Amino acid sequence: MSEILLEARNLQISFGGVVAADDVSLAIERGKNLAIIGPNGAGKTTFLNICTGWIKPTRGRVYFEGQDVTPLPPRRIVRLGVARAFQIPQLFTEHTALENLLISAAAREQLGNPLQDLHRIRERAEMLHLLDMVGCADVADRLVVELSEGQRKLVDIAVALALRPKLLLMDEPTSGVASSEKFKVMEILVKALAEAKVTSVFVEHDMGIVSRYADEVAVWAAGRLQMQGSPEEILRHPDVIRDVIGEAV
Repeated sequence: MSEILLEARNLQISFGGVVAADDVSLAIERGKNLAIIGPNGAGKTTFLNICTGWIKPTRGRVYFEGQDVTPLPPRRIVRLGVARAFQIPQLFTEHTALENLLISAAAREQLGNPLQDLHRIRERAEMLHLLDMVGCADVADRLVVELSEGQRKLVDIAVALALRPKLLLMDEPTSGVASSEKFKVMEILVKALAEAKVTSVFVEHDMGIVSRYADEVAVWAAGRLQMQGSPEEILRHPDVIRDVIGEAV
């Protein structure tokens, strides 16, 4: 029997005359990797923003492990177990990869002023293990500004995992990564999530990534959830081929 980790019910929000969420309802099962696809402006990122508390819907609710998190600020939602990785990695570029994780660990443990001596934080070994999980142990002591885009993406995921989430929401995890690195980055990412026992939702435009790494696919269009199913079912649907993939049917 499946277990629902996060559930959105009847979400509604508009920005001016643009409807970004139009009665959206979606249940996310624990242990699954759910891909969200759809054309630009369909409301995919808005959905992630609502689930993490960055945007409040005008109608509808979001439940995490049965608790209504709709009115909570993002920090409270993170502490409950929902982490977020953005399209552009949110890292301190003047710090090393390891120091970025230590800052995340310090936030998790609610340390008063972790910047005084990051390397004395007792979670240092745990953070080194997370970097190893994402294949970045060899760049632990390098400044983020020196890293490739693929390495930054992986370090950003490790920073999110440092918060010990149960659910990780990712906005285009392979965006900006060289084509030759995309599958390598995603392979490492999915293995790290499995090892950490973290459920994931990721917005993605690369259908090769979706077909290989998603357990389920949800299709967005004009602020609405159009359909949901297995990658095999969704990516062969004529409407998806025409409106999302962009091929004639």
